[in-house]
Amino acid sequence: MDLLKDLNTQQKQAITADLGPVLVLAGPGSGKTRVLTHRVAHLIDQLGVRPYHLMAVTFTNKASKEMGERVARLIGRQTHGLTLGTFHATCARILRMEAEHLPVNSNYVIFDADDQIKVVKQVIKDQNLDDKRYRPQDIHGSISAAKNELYLPEDFPIGTYRDEVVVRIYEDYQKMLLASNAMDFDDLLLWMAILLKDNPVIREKYARRFEHILVDEFQDTNMAQYTLLKYLASYHHNIFVVGDADQSIYRWRGADYRNVMRFRRDFPQAQVILLEQNYRSTQTILDVAMSVIDHNTNRTPKRLFTERGTGQRILIKELYDEREQAQYIVDTIVKQVASKQANPGDFAVMYRTNAQSRLLEEAFLSANIPYKLVGAQRFYGRREIKDIVAYLRLVFNIDDEIGLMRVIKTPPRGIGIKTYAQLRAQAQKANISPGALLLDLAKEEESEHFSQFTSRSAKPLSRFGRLLAKWQTERDTLPPVEIMEHILEDIDYRNYIEDGGEEGKDRWDNVMELRRLASEYQTIGLQQFLEDVALVSDQDTLDKDAEAPTLLTLHAAKGLEFAKVFIVGVNDGVIPHKRSFEDPEAMEEERRLFYVGITRAKDCLYLSHVLNRYVYGNTEYGEPSRYYSDIPADLKEDAQQNYQQQRKSQIFRPWQKKSAPAAKSKPIEAQYKPGMSVEHPKWGNGLILGSKIQDDDEIVNIFFKDVGAKKVIASLANLEIIRK
Repeated sequence: MDLLKDLNTQQKQAITADLGPVLVLAGPGSGKTRVLTHRVAHLIDQLGVRPYHLMAVTFTNKASKEMGERVARLIGRQTHGLTLGTFHATCARILRMEAEHLPVNSNYVIFDADDQIKVVKQVIKDQNLDDKRYRPQDIHGSISAAKNELYLPEDFPIGTYRDEVVVRIYEDYQKMLLASNAMDFDDLLLWMAILLKDNPVIREKYARRFEHILVDEFQDTNMAQYTLLKYLASYHHNIFVVGDADQSIYRWRGADYRNVMRFRRDFPQAQVILLEQNYRSTQTILDVAMSVIDHNTNRTPKRLFTERGTGQRILIKELYDEREQAQYIVDTIVKQVASKQANPGDFAVMYRTNAQSRLLEEAFLSANIPYKLVGAQRFYGRREIKDIVAYLRLVFNIDDEIGLMRVIKTPPRGIGIKTYAQLRAQAQKANISPGALLLDLAKEEESEHFSQFTSRSAKPLSRFGRLLAKWQTERDTLPPVEIMEHILEDIDYRNYIEDGGEEGKDRWDNVMELRRLASEYQTIGLQQFLEDVALVSDQDTLDKDAEAPTLLTLHAAKGLEFAKVFIVGVNDGVIPHKRSFEDPEAMEEERRLFYVGITRAKDCLYLSHVLNRYVYGNTEYGEPSRYYSDIPADLKEDAQQNYQQQRKSQIFRPWQKKSAPAAKSKPIEAQYKPGMSVEHPKWGNGLILGSKIQDDDEIVNIFFKDVGAKKVIASLANLEIIRK
């Protein structure tokens, strides 16, 4: 098969690049996945590299699966021995093989996001700290950021008292993970980097093995990932990375676009290849995207071009509020589907924050239109799924205390809070895990610890211990699906879950779907099943074939594409987000995020903003995004003026009484003058900074002592003038 057939000049240059470090800067829609897969196929088929000596890493399981299938098709055979997967999955496999050099055993479990927060909560409780002052999510974020920078607790930089508290929590958090023979997501990268750094023999073993390393979405790597890649490439120096710093949007979880610059510094001899031809979008959409991103600094300029033609101008729409915005989107989709201009699955609606989806969902439900919601409660995040997975995790690793905390009272079995606290205290005294103590209590009279419990608490603990012991004997002989069936039967989970009527039946259907998924692991085993469940991402669960509009955040849209894209809430304070206003780097990432959203669109792009935003139950004036001014007039169709006239005549406002049309309407005069003092029902006393008449109402700018400057709509704000 001709691997270079139908490729453009830049793609061919990348695929056939000489050995050594290669940096491919790939614009959106430029075929980077194609380049990666063809590069792997070229190395195997043309240069004779054995798959065993290749490592390719991606950011989603779906992407790695598709890459493997494409490579097999290109070379006409399976690529047995090829290391292909996400960073986390690849590290997890290597760490299991090298567990003797780690503080965990090879049968460690991986705690998901919910489990990690539970551990932090438990540590905060154990240390008698105020969880309102030290919010578990915030503390976990600090721990995660430290791990991404390869800081263990003893390395954590301390500048404030809060830092000291974080270090204490971090220390006990790690102790609890290790006591549970568990790792969190960040540990998989952290311990891999530490293993390669501190153990020259292991480092040389893998650096020699992997003659070629290929990396997708390189701009989304963090310091831990960059460090371990450098170690793995330290022998052969054949590292081929594909990325686009303009699409680096995950700073909040450690991604550092500066790794692209570090790569150029650390590998000065690297070949740099640009992929600028876009196969997805029209030229108008690309020009809009470039007009936005060109304002960012410290970037390699790219001139994106396409052979798809100019296409139609993007549409900018101003709506009265978020409800009207949601209705406008639904009406537009209904109209285009009804007139056969589009199919439901052609549409995506993107927004900056998850909270914005609520009114959109309401509008779709009211119109009886099915939709897909990305990033909502995933299948694996449902209560019943987490219950059964926790049971399986405990069977696989009896030291998993977080799994035990979840299942020991599910279903209820006479083990209350006091009994569990006693179990935990006795386990700490004996220097074993609570799970291991349960296995001992299963022996009753022969148990070393049975007599330390009252009969009332010992009996239910012993009964549960016997169940655990039974399932553990089956762990190495039965496939995951049979172990699951025995657990479901032994705890009578169906009766427990179906107690909730119709909702209970839906929950049982979800359990049966998990059973179906487990049946695919007949030969692979329980370890791989649990690992895949722990490392699944939102995009891995997205059904691309479902014929329905997709609702998703701009962050979740990365890597996806749609014929028609709505980006909603394009207001200052939303896009870009107000949290970023004081941070220049964050503001540059906001611009990159908007750029990513724009470049998901193939044919049509709709941007909308609202005049009135509801913030914490109050209405505030909505300022259109500053990004609009970056877009040249000839690229956009501004539907604002026509729509304003239509809105004035058609939209009913509840605070306005209907009256007969006047021959000539009297212009509204401003009531609120600069310097006035007013009382707001929620924010208290405020000072008027100024006001303006807009759209038949007065928009008032007020400074409040506790909450700062706010813009409100006079007719809605219930302001009381205290001093003129």
